[in-house]
Amino acid sequence: MVEISFDDFLKVDIRMGQITKAEPYPEARKPAIKLWVDFGDELGEKKSSAQITAHYQPEDLIGKHVMAVVNFPPRQIGKFMSEVLVLGVSDTDGGIVLIGPDQPVQLGARLH
Repeated sequence: MVEISFDDFLKVDIRMGQITKAEPYPEARKPAIKLWVDFGDELGEKKSSAQITAHYQPEDLIGKHVMAVVNFPPRQIGKFMSEVLVLGVSDTDGGIVLIGPDQPVQLGARLH
């Protein structure tokens, strides 16, 4: 494990967003889903490519609340530009389970 300072942690901008659109991404090297995530008025809608096909179908993701790192530089994933990193944890089989709040919060709310 690498230790970081609290100031380093504060540099990572993690916000709550709501998935507004999701599409299969069959062109990706590893199975993935293209996501459009609304972070509210301040940040607007951002795109992400997420390897979450073990537990999710695109049509089931609409309206889901997720946490994402919003201050990484955009990254080209095949022909798709990923602007945020949606966060999840691995289950016992290596499938990714998305992280989101368990109570209602405002779009764009920052993780503290």
